[in-house]
Amino acid sequence: RPTTLYFLVVAGVLAVIVAGAVLFIPRGASEKRTAALTEEQKAYLGQIEVTDARMSSAENFLGHTVTYLDAVVVNKGSRPLKHIELELDFYDTLYQVVLRDTAHAISARTPPLKPGESRAFQVSFEHMPLDWNQGPPRITPVAVEF
Repeated sequence: RPTTLYFLVVAGVLAVIVAGAVLFIPRGASEKRTAALTEEQKAYLGQIEVTDARMSSAENFLGHTVTYLDAVVVNKGSRPLKHIELELDFYDTLYQVVLRDTAHAISARTPPLKPGESRAFQVSFEHMPLDWNQGPPRITPVAVEF
């Protein structure tokens, strides 16, 4: 029958597309960033600390809930930092990652973070997974620029 043959061809094409995506889509972006860092930058990541992470939410003017992460980034090293990128891992109640995102605590739009200085930052999220445990994410520095 033509409809059965058509269905089998479509199913086969979809299977090839899914297999190709699994095999050929590049690995996580944080792996690429870490590989692109110099040894000095990689070593400096340990000098960046994030404290006072807390979550909150509010309704925007459209009536949608927006979730906020407020935290403080600290430069414990000896160099001023022009850029700090953080990886944010949100978990469910079984401690499985349900959302991975990145944040730029320090960027071209902010003044450099001097040695010993700390600065508050905020990240907003319009859509959080339903199974998120409502807690702050694990925050890991993944990129830095001097």
